[in-house]
Amino acid sequence: MFLALLELRAARGRFLLMGSVVVLVAALVGIVSGFTTGLGDDTISALRRLPAAQLVFSSDARSDQFARSLLDEKTAAAWRADAGTGTAPLGVSITRGTTDRGAEVDLAAFGVEPGSFLAPSVTEGHGLADAPQDSIVMSAKLADEGVRVGDTLVIDRLGIELRVVGLTERSSYGHVPVAYVPLKTWQRIRFSTPGAPAAAAAAIPDQFSALALRTAPTDTTVTTLDKRHSTTTLTKEKAYEAAPGYTGERVTMTSIQVFLYLIAPLVVGAFFAVWTVQRQPELALLRAMGASRRRLLAHTVIQAALVVVLGTVAGAVLAGAVGLLVGEQVPFSLPAGTLVATMCTVAAVGLAGTALTLRRVTHADPLTMLGANR
Repeated sequence: MFLALLELRAARGRFLLMGSVVVLVAALVGIVSGFTTGLGDDTISALRRLPAAQLVFSSDARSDQFARSLLDEKTAAAWRADAGTGTAPLGVSITRGTTDRGAEVDLAAFGVEPGSFLAPSVTEGHGLADAPQDSIVMSAKLADEGVRVGDTLVIDRLGIELRVVGLTERSSYGHVPVAYVPLKTWQRIRFSTPGAPAAAAAAIPDQFSALALRTAPTDTTVTTLDKRHSTTTLTKEKAYEAAPGYTGERVTMTSIQVFLYLIAPLVVGAFFAVWTVQRQPELALLRAMGASRRRLLAHTVIQAALVVVLGTVAGAVLAGAVGLLVGEQVPFSLPAGTLVATMCTVAAVGLAGTALTLRRVTHADPLTMLGANR
């Protein structure tokens, strides 16, 4: 241990350089992890907060189900009778609107029945159950864009006026803030034709995107009901893939993390491999003086552990500082548990890279090395 610290002090320039590389790799992994979590939250946080175990879609919608699936009340009633669990229709679509104070916003309209278990709780104002038909409960993210409780929001091209009656917690869908509206209002938003006469409202179909199941029936029941009613049932977690961009973003960011995990051991291993080659005479001398292979091995591992662990801790601090710096300007989320798990992985793969050098350390031949320069 003492010798390891002495070498760290004597060659502090080299170890600081290597430590700086570990800091940057660890920080980059942490930052990528934060963006991965943040982008995921910004895409599916509204779905994650739905108090539902499973979602039922039409069988003809095999991808982008929230945009392509359409179910009717007949199918919902059949499922309600056969499923043995609470059900509630859900409509999902992305639209735009302008408030009476001139704020232009994008919003993901979630159509729910005001008295159903999908109706959101509010942190300010009133819920949908106590409000008129053309009311809206908005996510706190819309409040950040200038929408206030009491505003009137007009849906672009359709002219549908919605009164903002309540505020709920921050949630979004497809990187767009969510707003909850009564199902009938959502159907007007989803199926109305811009410029159509008011009489056309009677022709709006009584359809919705999905049917939410409060608790999950058995797999056998789900399979039977899907065949009987021509539907496809997914767990809520599996339905995340139906959110726009979710799968592509996850694959991209996860691939970057994997490559960083592969780079870390190679960089650390290359450094300590070169360092071990340069120290072969010293290692041979220590062996000639009676140092055991185990002692030399511990000496090398201690040096690597100090460089990698201290560099990883500094990288974690840097990644956390970046998270505080960007704040809510970009979708970045790095919970403590995620940060700790990520940094432990970086440290583990970094230390694994030092395994490339251990054979040279343990096979240092004192007789050969002491006579190598004669």
